[in-house]
Amino acid sequence: MAAMVRVVLTLWVSILRSTAALFRSRQDQAIVELALRQQLAIYARRQPRPRIAPLDRAFWVALSRLWPRWRIVLAIVQPETVVRWQKRRFRAYWRSISTPGPGRPPISEETKALIVRMATENRWRAWKIRGELSKLGLQVSLSTISRYLPKVQPDPGGQQRWTTFLRNHRDLITGMDFFVVPTVRFQLLYAWFVIDHGRRRILHFNVTESPAACWVIQQLRDAFPNEPAHRFLILDNDAIFSDQVARSITSLGLVPKPTAFRSPWQNGTAERFVGSVRRELLDHVVVLGEDHLRRLLREYVDYYNAERVHTAIGDAPEGRKSESRPSAGAQIVALRRVGGLHHRYVWRHAA
Repeated sequence: MAAMVRVVLTLWVSILRSTAALFRSRQDQAIVELALRQQLAIYARRQPRPRIAPLDRAFWVALSRLWPRWRIVLAIVQPETVVRWQKRRFRAYWRSISTPGPGRPPISEETKALIVRMATENRWRAWKIRGELSKLGLQVSLSTISRYLPKVQPDPGGQQRWTTFLRNHRDLITGMDFFVVPTVRFQLLYAWFVIDHGRRRILHFNVTESPAACWVIQQLRDAFPNEPAHRFLILDNDAIFSDQVARSITSLGLVPKPTAFRSPWQNGTAERFVGSVRRELLDHVVVLGEDHLRRLLREYVDYYNAERVHTAIGDAPEGRKSESRPSAGAQIVALRRVGGLHHRYVWRHAA
């Protein structure tokens, strides 16, 4: 009975959308009919509950990539489900090509104990321990050494000192970071940005397939073309942020401030922006390529800087004037931003 009700509802939706088809082009109408026929074919399957096959999921993922109006004809599932199918395909793809191999040979218990001893007696980090081990004829990778380093207990006093530094100098501090975005073809893109701590404003961003130190240096020049108004630039211990990058930061008139090992909270303003852009944009779209991601981020950054009210400062980073009701007949209207994922609300005189 429930299946019959769903079929009847779908037919009514088809009739209503067919009425709207009078105002569509032939190409759009053909795509709409194809999408509706595909959904009706799913309902017609002789099962207690229509089952969506992998081929059906592939059809809608492909349609969402090729036709921008695919959401208006989708009735069998929610549009967010199609985005989730694409993410599931991405995870399955990487699992299929990440079959565990033989890996590196295990190190001896004696070497493990020696790593712990060097770290404890000297407070050395992985790169220093690797150099000392190489002098003893022991070749161990940095990742292996890092796995056996003793966990450093946080120093409450040190954390408080860093928090105080951030609070007292936030108007002079910027931070930079990378985050990774997968595409529909399972390609990994790297988005880089610089953010101002005082106003949470994005100063510059860009996207690349192959991040490198020289590329980061050029982005820093674009972000700070003139004498910077800031003094400090916080960065993490990513290998891309090499000594060459640190020297370039110094030449721009900034003081590089690397964060401690495994301490993302020390660059928390940048980390919070990454979380915001994922929750508010990337979790709701299927990225097609580098140009597509750059366009999406440009629209989001424009909205983020000029219109999105940030909780910490109670305003948009670039400042947004408050509006009062212009007249008794004025109404609040929504202006679409970032393709309709977000809106700005303003007063408008009634028509």
